[in-house]
Amino acid sequence: MACFLVPVGEAVVTTAVSKIIKKKEEAKTQESGAQVFTEIETKTPFSKKLKWLTNLLWGGSVLLAFEHLWHGEIVPWFPFLTAAENSQDAAEMLHEMATVGVTMAAFVTAVWVVMLIVSSVMEKRPDAARSGKIAG
Repeated sequence: MACFLVPVGEAVVTTAVSKIIKKKEEAKTQESGAQVFTEIETKTPFSKKLKWLTNLLWGGSVLLAFEHLWHGEIVPWFPFLTAAENSQDAAEMLHEMATVGVTMAAFVTAVWVVMLIVSSVMEKRPDAARSGKIAG
């Protein structure tokens, strides 16, 4: 019904936070000069990692919204969600958002955390292993 609105909400917040962090990182890079630039080359900036989460959330939300539109649960007239037309359906919709929507958003965030862990491990590997060369 409206479970996709929870990941959309998280995506809106992460988009805003990502842009703020990116501006701070750019300002810090300009302030520090070339020293930070070489550090950034070997380490992925957090704003980029947060952008991964944002992309996951927006992509999943768009697909879910399309699926709900396809099944007639979203309509082009107010209140836009067919479940919001009466109070009994609205209560069911809110319950679905609280259970399914939160679970989906939490799962996507958990996948992103795993991505961060893998990225961190890859960044700590020696340069030769990262470039594909075999040490020896």
